[in-house]
Amino acid sequence: MVKYTDTQKRIALLLMHEPKTVEELSNQLNIPYDELMEELKPMLKLELIEKEGYPTKYRLKQQIKEEVKRRKELSEEDKNKLRLLATIEVQAIEEELLKKQLKEIKEAIMREEDFLIYDIREAEPVQQNEYQSSFLEINLSVKDFRALMRLMFLYGPVAVEVIKPQKFETTMDDLQDGLMAVVEIVHTYTDYIARKMSKEELEEFTKKLYS
Repeated sequence: MVKYTDTQKRIALLLMHEPKTVEELSNQLNIPYDELMEELKPMLKLELIEKEGYPTKYRLKQQIKEEVKRRKELSEEDKNKLRLLATIEVQAIEEELLKKQLKEIKEAIMREEDFLIYDIREAEPVQQNEYQSSFLEINLSVKDFRALMRLMFLYGPVAVEVIKPQKFETTMDDLQDGLMAVVEIVHTYTDYIARKMSKEELEEFTKKLYS
């Protein structure tokens, strides 16, 4: 999962309008030259920015500009309460099956009416023991507590980072709807497990669960 520092985000915003030299960036950001260069190096490596001309200026790549603009426009129209970065891990015994599962998850999330998707990134598959493994990194917002519970229990992210807000308040009705959604999903799971297990397996599973 790629995370950008606050300084790198500020650099990107400054470069949205025009290319700038290191000296210009250093003055406008009020940070030392050496510290600034350490922030620029990974941005160059990730091909977010490029160098041009003499004296050397740094330019934000066009596709990055367009992506920043698109996200800004989405953010301005976004009325959802919670903005998140979620990571969903997927494993399969072969790569084709893995890609199929990733595609199905992406399509399902895109259909969710109470989610607004800013970006979905798919990691390259890697071999882990006998399994092929990958993950989806999803930048999204969710409408309310109920939608958050749906994300957590239906899609089972292995990590969730709250981008905003700093403080979250909800109504009693929203809380009640969210809890009932959890009850419904958990009941569906437990019913499915109960039908797949023998009596002895179910008893052993319950014993481990509550021990």
